[in-house]
Amino acid sequence: MKKICNTKDLIANSGICVLIDKEQVALFYIDKTIYAINNYDPIGKANVLSRGIIGDIEGNLVVASPLYKEHFDLKTGKCLEDENVSIKTYECEIKDDGVYLVE
Repeated sequence: MKKICNTKDLIANSGICVLIDKEQVALFYIDKTIYAINNYDPIGKANVLSRGIIGDIEGNLVVASPLYKEHFDLKTGKCLEDENVSIKTYECEIKDDGVYLVE
């Protein structure tokens, strides 16, 4: 496991961006659970997903891209509007006061 940030860096029900091995990762802290996805929006072609709005669509926890408003599932990385588009997800966990990437 690799420590990526401290729990004090997280914002409840919101996203932050961390850099992991030169890759931007969006972390979302929701109901004491960490969701981690690639920060790059492949449709808008920019690193912006950590600034998106979190919501629920038909039971799927999603983030809406701030650019064109596509929704990405925080668990699977799949785009709800275009089944051919998805983003990378990462497994993370909280241990003591740290957030760790499970490798």
